[in-house]
Amino acid sequence: MNITLRVWRQNGPEDQGALHDYTLTGISEDSSFLEMLDVLNEELFARGEEPIAFDSDCREGICGQCGLVINGIAHGNEGSGAEDNTTTCQVHMRHFNDGDTITIEPWRSTAFPIIKDLVVNRSALDRIVQAGGYISVNTGAAPDAHATPVPKHDADRSFEAAACIGCGACVAACPNGSAMLFTSAKVTHLGLLPQGKPENLDRVTSMLNQHDEEGFGSCTNIGECAAVCPKGISLDNIAFMNRQLGKAVLKGV
Repeated sequence: MNITLRVWRQNGPEDQGALHDYTLTGISEDSSFLEMLDVLNEELFARGEEPIAFDSDCREGICGQCGLVINGIAHGNEGSGAEDNTTTCQVHMRHFNDGDTITIEPWRSTAFPIIKDLVVNRSALDRIVQAGGYISVNTGAAPDAHATPVPKHDADRSFEAAACIGCGACVAACPNGSAMLFTSAKVTHLGLLPQGKPENLDRVTSMLNQHDEEGFGSCTNIGECAAVCPKGISLDNIAFMNRQLGKAVLKGV
């Protein structure tokens, strides 16, 4: 395959930044998107040019470190022709056509300052989790699996919410730059389990306050976040979190 890449290059958070064009020839359609970027970086290095900085880790669709906006879509799911939502590392070049021009940009959000090129600082998500604090339930020794009954519906919803990997695609896709889908997944995960109920209302208010303090936008239920989520986190989690927030307000938490 012969392709043209339009890649966002930026030396640091204070740099202006701009899109730069690169041409690649002979790319295998079996290559992953990140392997294609590796090939480009090898060519740039051989020419004495600065390689493109981008994040990656497991490259197995697990960690979500490889966040890129490809042709305007977070992780490139829709634009790549992939059947299911996935992380960038699981997008393959066979989903593109010979001669395509592909635009690659970083996550765009006030709360995600650009470190270099396609790498952004996503530590704001970590601080939201930290704001939730710990649970005070004394778990002691490992209990029997059936010692604390949990309704199956609640257990399933909690498990589904816990699947969130904090990649930030929801923020990148949201026109408002909101992290409500991420925050609600973390709230729902513990809020539905007995161990998380004692601090549930405090946790909701603390995490939402931190969300706003980080500079994320507000949620207007557009749904782009759930549309690109590689783990299928549902908008129902935002509804659950809003109900918990309403309870917290009524109780003056």
